[in-house]
Amino acid sequence: MKTRNKKERFTEKEAFSTALTNFVKDLGTYVSGEDGQWTVKGFIDIYKNIYTISSDTKIVSKILEIHLFPRILQFAQDNEYSIVLAEHQNWYPDLSFVKQTNAEVKFAVDLKTTYRDPYFPGHVNGFTLGSHGAYFKDRTSTKNIQFPYSDYFGHFCLGIIYSRTDMKDVDETEVIQARELSGEKSREISHRYRVASVDNLRSITSVVRDFQFFVCEKWRLASDKQGSGNTANIGSITKIEDILSGNGVFAKLGEEWFDEYWMNYGVTTMIKKGTAKPIRSIEDFLEFKGGNKRKIVSMSTKKKTMKDEENESNRPAN
Repeated sequence: MKTRNKKERFTEKEAFSTALTNFVKDLGTYVSGEDGQWTVKGFIDIYKNIYTISSDTKIVSKILEIHLFPRILQFAQDNEYSIVLAEHQNWYPDLSFVKQTNAEVKFAVDLKTTYRDPYFPGHVNGFTLGSHGAYFKDRTSTKNIQFPYSDYFGHFCLGIIYSRTDMKDVDETEVIQARELSGEKSREISHRYRVASVDNLRSITSVVRDFQFFVCEKWRLASDKQGSGNTANIGSITKIEDILSGNGVFAKLGEEWFDEYWMNYGVTTMIKKGTAKPIRSIEDFLEFKGGNKRKIVSMSTKKKTMKDEENESNRPAN
């Protein structure tokens, strides 16, 4: 690629990043009320019975995506982009932004949600950053990706951090009827449910609250560990301060190191103590490459202290 094209790609990426970052600043007031609670209180049937949604992360993530999509679509239109949705549920990315005046300009945007860890203050539960498999290694591949990886000028996360409501304050077996929704008579409810009456929708406790939105290139959020044990997904850092500043494991190394590390994760081997060992840590990778790991990688950013890890291992399961 010519240097001029690299500069053009960088300029386009900076402009898109700035616009998207400015856009998310107002999303908190869009999805929550003055008390910080999510404005989505549940789902409603034609008889105006309201059912509490689960705090399951997959359910919350999907509803947030639906809730935000009209605003995201408006952002795209205002900035002269078209949105291409992933054709299949497991394809990368969630959203492809394609510039209307130049279809070669594309940006990958994944919506990432995670909740604050109540047992480890200042950290979140974590999230995955896409596969490091076929399309990541072969940048021209169209397997499980909307456009080839190399077609995108940048790969971004539109992230949402929230707090879960203590489920002692939410009864999932309860049907709620709001007096402000007067008119249609409610159908008789199954004995499985208890019926609760409230004056208005605002008085219903939301399952999540206190949203914090951020935008960051995904390589800046990456850890050196997989996000899940049985799939080839890149894991994220968990410290909120580092997430918001993009201070991941590769922040000081750069995107090329991120790419090379994850292309070789678990595949490249090195000899340690006379045994061939797959490389699955940034320390081993830097040693393999001959880098100065103390100078380049902030270990306080990358890993929790031994005491923190001990405390976390003893916490009750969610």
